[in-house]
This record gives sequence, structure tokens and C-alpha cells, in this order.
Amino acid sequence: MLEDVRIRGLGVIDDVSLTLGPGLTVVTGETGAGKTMVVTALTLLFGARADAERVRSGATQASVEATLLVERHGAAAGRAEAAGAEVEDVPGSAQAALTLRRVIAAGGRSRAFVGGVAAPAGVLGEIADHVFALHGQSDQLRLTRPGEQLGALDRYAGIDRAPLQAAYAAWRVAADAYDERVSRSRELEREADLLRHGLGEIEAVAPQPGEDGDLTARVRRLSAADELRIAAREARDALVGDADDPQPDAADARTLLARAAQLLAGVAPDDEQLAVLGARVVDLVAGADDVAADLRAYGEELAADPEALSMALERQAQLRTLTRRYGDDLAAVLDWAKDAQARLESVDTSEAAIQALQAARDEAGAELAALALAVSARRHTAAAALAAAITAEIRELAMPTAAIEVPVSRRSSAGASLEIDGVPVPITADGVDSVELLLRAHDGSPAVSLQRGASGGELSRVMLAVEVVLASSDPVPTMVFDEVDAGVGGRAATEIGRRLARLARDRQVIVVTHLAQVAAFADAHLVIDKQTGGAEDTDGAEDTDGAGGKDGAGGKGSADRTGVTRSDVRFVAGPARRAELARMLSGQDTATARRHAGELLAAAQADRDDLIRQPSHI
Repeated sequence: MLEDVRIRGLGVIDDVSLTLGPGLTVVTGETGAGKTMVVTALTLLFGARADAERVRSGATQASVEATLLVERHGAAAGRAEAAGAEVEDVPGSAQAALTLRRVIAAGGRSRAFVGGVAAPAGVLGEIADHVFALHGQSDQLRLTRPGEQLGALDRYAGIDRAPLQAAYAAWRVAADAYDERVSRSRELEREADLLRHGLGEIEAVAPQPGEDGDLTARVRRLSAADELRIAAREARDALVGDADDPQPDAADARTLLARAAQLLAGVAPDDEQLAVLGARVVDLVAGADDVAADLRAYGEELAADPEALSMALERQAQLRTLTRRYGDDLAAVLDWAKDAQARLESVDTSEAAIQALQAARDEAGAELAALALAVSARRHTAAAALAAAITAEIRELAMPTAAIEVPVSRRSSAGASLEIDGVPVPITADGVDSVELLLRAHDGSPAVSLQRGASGGELSRVMLAVEVVLASSDPVPTMVFDEVDAGVGGRAATEIGRRLARLARDRQVIVVTHLAQVAAFADAHLVIDKQTGGAEDTDGAEDTDGAGGKDGAGGKGSADRTGVTRSDVRFVAGPARRAELARMLSGQDTATARRHAGELLAAAQADRDDLIRQPSHI
């Protein structure tokens, strides 16, 4: 339930605060005063698309902020906490308080806050799914469309389409896979042949990871064997001398190192530090011997081998053929082979593969058919109840002989057909059914579609009846009706007020109305006032805090110094409320109109007393 709502810089509203409570709250005011801005503010608060044109002229931004009471462990509180919001417990209650805020900059940027934490506007919409529903004239027009009427029936029947839609999606995937395999079998077979050929070439060469790098190094060594062997021999001679032609006075590295070691060994006992250095020189002598031995072995092993070089060059050519066809390097070739093998398995056009795809399609189709038939059965059952409920409502709305029919039939066409009981049936993600609300204006007249069979006033009453019936099955605790009583008057208007009051017995209902007969049923009455001109805000500025004012009169609308229209909200009760009802009845506050307003209030109160004694359902 919404509690405190503050609206700033939105349309004609400069800065107002509303204190809302349970039951029925009506919002009234002259045309253009900004009644609809209240509804706009609430829709923005609950995630509607932001429009910078709604920002008040001269303001840098518009904002809507409210305190929302939710079930402490309910879905709305859980979604808010998942977004990082702070949810405050209400002492002594199973409810919690959640602050919502929406800001729209004049430049077009929109921001949303949940529990003091910035969040995507979509989070507000997800919270709204559990706590808020808007019923307006646009909903009435939308409900004239067959697709929307099917949705209305499902909503009334409490049908969750998600399993049906998931089954439809799975069936389409399986059916498309089968159809593609069959229709493209020749093309896929050619693709498979190319894949098999490429895999065969790669398998014949059998490349190993990293082999191209190792092979390049081997070819380089075999190609330069003579140069490498000579270099190794000369390096060995420089280290230890020429073993084949020893020279007594040769200045090879080992001889020089050995001489240095002898010199140091002769005096080392006299100096500890020099002894350490002498030991290091001895290590160098040993190291020279080791390296010389390794160089000898390297040179002996590196004999010229033309045959080995030829084989290495041939292997290198084989790998280059693969990299030219299947990848920039050997690693890319191996990746192509892996992907090709996976693709080859997926384009298997064998009879067994096609039969497997057909079986998967048929299994998914059987599951979809079972769900669609179950949903269809529930729709047929609910359709009769929905038709009876709407008929009962419209007969109380000055259409005593009218009746509504809700036939459920099989779709005549759709994007795809599913075989059910051996017969192809058009089907969509919503099932196999088509629904259309039909109006029978009086006994003996034909039932025709709402678009063709109802006048403007009748359509408004029928659609309001649909909204009231659907609202009674809507679990959300806060409902807003935006001038759904347009085109209605007289006794029908009183019946509308009675039904809205009945809805408000166990939830919060906010109604924007122009009918005094509806407003008379309210638990709380808010009036939107406006004034256009260059006058300063002197009338009522002290006694208006937005939600109400002194003695129930509140403050009157005013204009800022720029002459831009400005609207305020005031709570009315007692004489002030009778004065507003009188204005709504006759356009002016006269004694006769006030007397009539008092009669309306008394009659509405009597009806409300009867409602208290009735069971809590529509």
C-alpha cells in the first residue's frame, strides 16, 4: 500500500504531497487541473517510460517519491533486497516500509532509486508486478483486441502461460532442427564431404602440437651442420687446446686457468679471502673441462646427414600444406580439425540421425499438445464464468437486457501447426485458442464483437465491467483507476462507485473521476486545484501541506510569478467536500447543488454500511 507520495516538477504540479491510506481514495478537479498527472506520477514511480516533456516548464527535473508498505517476506520486498535496497521493518506488523523514487531530468535522463539505492527502472516495474495495477481508458481500448481478450481470460482463470510458452519454444527448436536437416540434406551432405576430406588430410599427416616449431629448429641445425661442427671444435680448442696437435706453450683457457690456480694455491694459506678466490678458479678449470667434453660430443654427433635433412624438409612441406588450407599455424589447424569434427557430428544426414531428430520433435510436440489442451480446457471452463460475471456487472450499469459471451475456439491460422489427435492445429506460444468478447445488446439480438456492437457509452460500461471483474481476481494491494467512468452517468455512475467501494474493502483503490456519484463513495477525497496567471501564491499557501489543510479545506491552486499554471492538492471533508461534489454536479457551488451533494453522500454512506455487512468479494 502506498502511504506518503511527493510529486515535484511534474507537468502543472510544482510540489505537492499526498497522504494515502487504505480504502477508496478519489482524485477530482476541473479539466486541465492535473488529475492525470497524479496517475502519471504513480506510473513513473513504478517503472513507466520516462518522458522529459513531462518536466514542469522552468524546472530542471521532475521527481516522484513514495513510501510503500509491502509484506516483509513477500516477493516485492525480496526483489528490492536483491537489488541492494534497504527494507525497514514496521514494528508490530508483518509489513515493511520501502522507499521508491524516480527522477527525470529536463534533458531526458531518468534515474530510479529503491530503498535509497540506485537501481534500473526495470526493478521498479518488477516490484510493481506484485503491488500495483493501473486500469485506465487505454486499457479499455486495448481490451477490444482479440489478443488482449485472450490475455484477460487467462488472467481471470489464473493461467500461467510460462510453461506453455517454454514448451512451445522447445518444440520450435526441435521442429526447426528436423526441418533443416531434411530440407538441407543434400547441401549438408556436401558440407559433410568437405569436412571429412579436410579431416582425412589432417589425419594422414597426423601433426602434433608444437611440431612445427621443433621441426624448424631441426632443419636449421641439419642445414648448417658443417658450420656448427667447426664452431664447436674451435670453441673446444680455445678452452682446452687442440688434442690432435698439442702445443706446450698454448694459451688456451684451461691452461691459463690452471696456472692461475697454482699461483693462488701457493699463497692461499696466508690469506683466507685469497683462498676462497683460488677455490673459485679451480671450479672454473673443472667447468672448462666439462664444457670442452660437451663440445666434443656435440661435434661428433653432428655429422652431416643429408637423408635426415631431406626427411625433415619433406615433413615441413606437409605441415605447410595444412597451414595453407586450414589455418595460419599448426595450432590453428588442430583447432579447425576439432571444430570440423564437432560440426560433422551436428550435420549428420544419416537415416538414424534424421530419425533421432524426428523423435525429439515428436516428443516436444506431444508435451506441447498436452499443455495446450490442458490450458484450453481451463479456458473453456473460465470463459463461462467470466461471461456470467461481466454480464452481471453490465446489467447493473444501465444495460439490463445485455449479455456478454466469451466463446473459445481453435485458432484459424497461425505461424505453425501442431498435430493433435491426428489433425494439424494452428498453434502459437499462447496455445491453440482464440477468444473474442461478444456483446448481445438485448434478448434476441445477435452477439457481435465489441468494436461493432457497442456504442461509445456502452463500450465504456462493458470495459469497466471487465476491469472490475478482472480487478477482483487481481492479487495486487494497490489499484488505480484513471477515468474509466468516461461516458457514463446517472444510475450507472452510482453502480460504478458502489463497485469501486466494494473493491476497496480489502485493498487500496485510487480513482481519478469526474463523476460526483463515484466520488461520494470515497473514504478520502483529494482535489486538484489550478490557477493560471501572474499572481503570487498568496491564497491558501499557509494552510496547504499537499495532503490536506486546515479544517479539511486545504490550499487552493496557485500560479507562480512566471504565469505558468500551477496545481496543488488538498484533502476535503465536511462542507468542503460537499462544495466539491456540488461543483462536480452543477459546475458551481450553489445551495441546491450542495443539497443534492449531501443526498449523494448520505446514499453512498448507506450503501457503504451495507457493503460492510456483505461477504468480502465482488
